[in-house]
Amino acid sequence: MVDPSPFPIGQAKAALRRDLRRRRAEHVAALPSSLRALVLNRPPAPVLPLIPEGAVVGLYHPNAEEAPSLGWARYLSENGRSIALPWFASRDAMMAFRLWDNPWDDDALVPGPWGALQPSATAADVTPDVVIVPLVGFTAAGHRLGQGGGHYDRWLDAHPQVPAIGLAWDCQIVEELPIEAHDRPLRAVVTPTRFYEGLA
Repeated sequence: MVDPSPFPIGQAKAALRRDLRRRRAEHVAALPSSLRALVLNRPPAPVLPLIPEGAVVGLYHPNAEEAPSLGWARYLSENGRSIALPWFASRDAMMAFRLWDNPWDDDALVPGPWGALQPSATAADVTPDVVIVPLVGFTAAGHRLGQGGGHYDRWLDAHPQVPAIGLAWDCQIVEELPIEAHDRPLRAVVTPTRFYEGLA
């Protein structure tokens, strides 16, 4: 079906991404580095029941402006969970996850085809029980605006039983987002000051 509106949904999402990335960059630039190191240092208590002991947790290795996830990786690794990172064989390949045995050691990671650090090709291929996802924007109802590549959308569509939890800065919340049929709400979203639960 052709979108009858003068602004197709793809254009609306692209415009939102530009605005939200600018907002996120300004927010991160204004944070003192000492404070930035403390935020999202571990999962808040209400999140832990969503990530049971023994679970394999899919996380992302953050870029300079994404909500930090490495504190979560280290805390969860110390507390009975295994950590996996997205892995791509090539730019044309579907996203997979491979184990990251030591989240204190970036030297074990290699640049992937999209520039993000990822485990080596020899790391174990796994299917996470829970995924912690990055985002550009989100709503209080749990809708997510991603980077635009669709990697997480396709992975989550192929693994509907796996709950997804978003990590974000508070400035990334918006009242509404353009929603498409493949957009799946998040189970929860965590920011430095809020916990949005029971969304999906």
